[in-house]
Formats: sequence, structure tokens, C-alpha cells
Amino acid sequence: MTGVIVAGVTLVAAVVVGLVVRARNGRIRPSGGSSSDGAAPGGAADSALDGLPTEVRDAVTGEAAEVTLVQLSTTFCAPCRHTRALLTHVAERTDGLRHVDLDVTDKPDIARDLGVLRTPTTIAYARSGAELLRVSGVPKREELLAALEPRLPDAESAAQRSE
Repeated sequence: MTGVIVAGVTLVAAVVVGLVVRARNGRIRPSGGSSSDGAAPGGAADSALDGLPTEVRDAVTGEAAEVTLVQLSTTFCAPCRHTRALLTHVAERTDGLRHVDLDVTDKPDIARDLGVLRTPTTIAYARSGAELLRVSGVPKREELLAALEPRLPDAESAAQRSE
């Protein structure tokens, strides 16, 4: 009888955990990036960049874009491939948006430093290095564009082009 109870409790716990993970998948979590995060050099913007791992800092400052989507992936992650295709497609059709994919399979310190617990995780950074939002799992294109809209130049026409 004890075995049946343990099995039942384990099953219920597994279902609850599965439902929580499913509910959180692809959900956009805004970060604290404010409209003043484009501060002059030497100010708060530099400190935001200084706090990032080197690979992420290089990705954010590597090319002029209002927003850089940094995707943290691993080698054998199937949702990572879907996310990469989606974000590449969106970035190619949206002015001011750039997508960079970082494989953290052999660099777990990057994920640890950024507080990432699963892949894929996408973090949107302003040009200044300020974190704007995070998405764990595969993002939903419309929700992502809506969340980034205030940061992108001519976001309305960009959203229409990405459809």
C-alpha cells in the first residue's frame, strides 16, 4: 500500500512540475531596462556592459542595433534550433533588431553568470548593455515584437514586414 501512495504522490508532483514548466515556456519576463539606459559613456551604460560576460558584451556592442537578442543555446537542444530560426527570421525583417546565438555547451560559466537555468533562453539587450527582457523557451513572435516595440525604430512597419 505504501508503494502505491508513493507512486501516486510522485505522479501528482510530476504533473504539477510539467504544468508549471509548460506555462512558463515562451513567457516574456520584462527586466529593469529604463529609457535612460542609453546614458553617455562613463555613466550607467558602461557599468551595464562591464557586468556582462565577454562574449555577451561583444555580441551587444558588435554591430549597431537598437536591440540585440542574445540566444543561449546548447548543442543537442531541439527547441534551440526552432528558436534560432524564428529569431533570425524576425531580426532580418525588423529594423534595429539583431540576433546572436551563443552556444553555452562548453561555456557553462556564461549561463551561470547570467542566471540562465535552461536553454533556449533569449535575453534582449539595449545598445547600452541594459537587459530589457528574457524569454525561457521558444518565444512567440507577436508577443516578442510587441514587448520590443518601444525600443525599435519604426516598429509598426517592422511588425508588418515580419508577418
